[in-house]
Amino acid sequence: MTRTTLKLKPAAKTVSKSAPARPASSAARTSSATARTNTSRPAGLPRGGAPRSGAARPAGTHTPNARPPRSDDSSMRQRPVPTGTGPRDAAPARPAERNDSRRPPRADGGAPRSAARPGNGTVPRPRAAPKPLPDTGERLSKKVMQLKDCSRKEAEQYIEGGWVQVNGVVVEEPQHRVDRETITLDPNANLMELAPVTLLLNKPAGHTDGLEELPPMRADSPASAGAPRRKAPPANARVLLTPANHWEGDPTDTRVLKRHFNHLEADVELETGATGLVVFTQDWRTTRKLTEDMSTMEHEFLVEVKGEVEPDALKPIGYALKDERLDLPQVKVSVNSTTPESSRLRFAIKGSHPGLIAFLCEKAGLHILGMKRIRLGRVALSDLPIGQWRYLAGWEKF
Repeated sequence: MTRTTLKLKPAAKTVSKSAPARPASSAARTSSATARTNTSRPAGLPRGGAPRSGAARPAGTHTPNARPPRSDDSSMRQRPVPTGTGPRDAAPARPAERNDSRRPPRADGGAPRSAARPGNGTVPRPRAAPKPLPDTGERLSKKVMQLKDCSRKEAEQYIEGGWVQVNGVVVEEPQHRVDRETITLDPNANLMELAPVTLLLNKPAGHTDGLEELPPMRADSPASAGAPRRKAPPANARVLLTPANHWEGDPTDTRVLKRHFNHLEADVELETGATGLVVFTQDWRTTRKLTEDMSTMEHEFLVEVKGEVEPDALKPIGYALKDERLDLPQVKVSVNSTTPESSRLRFAIKGSHPGLIAFLCEKAGLHILGMKRIRLGRVALSDLPIGQWRYLAGWEKF
């Protein structure tokens, strides 16, 4: 039996991929040693990457520059959740700090998420501004222009003068709206009577002299519970200048109009505790007279004091007036009437000097019960009741 023998060629030496190739020369060995010292990267491993599939990392090999092996990405990744199909918790986490100015606007265009919303989740609608009521008719001044065939300014003067009636009622506002009302113009209408007026008031005690203007009207805020109440300031004498307080015995025939209470000036002072004559005027000539000639204009007062006063009791007042150190204005004082209970003194003072009468009465040891100004220049208070006013007549001069 013949044995058949097969001769095989020697197999080529294969280099393990896991083992580094041995250099052939000493220079190569030196270079290979240096490379192993610096990089310690096995042969076949890509730079900065993970080992190739199927290759095993040799034991005891240290690779400081190599990345750690990546874990399975399929288990760490999350699928994106479509907008509006899932809960907000499933959305990807947002960075802690972001620049809101660079974010694109929201698709819904609504308010930010932090905006407060009602409990039912509905967004409140903004309230629409109330529409102004439509003005019906035309201005009264325009109707008077057509009726009188005059300019607009003259028509307004006719209305403010109280010459125009609407359905039998006097209307003094040119901006009053009329439509089909009956408008009549007084046949005696005259624009020459629109002269400025001067009002004389008998101011009651406890009111200011009206030199200051009235404050603007405003709703009083409700007082808080337990808060201390402040003392109310004294009333202003201007509040008494109303048609209801017009004196029936006014010697003038001037018709009371609303425009007579506008732009009134008061320039003569009077103590708050005193009563008597106070002047309010629209005439610039009267204002100049009361300011420029005040130092030479005589003011007459009636002062009521306690007890009986003899003429000798007024000597201390005369001594004080002659004292050059006090530098007091010219004053005349006399006893008008006296009783055991009270006496009435008459003071005539050049100029307005509030507090001077109280100073002189203190020098004489007199206790003041009341004070009243009865004359200012050549204009007297006469029989004007307290709290009422009248017009300055054309023949009266200060």
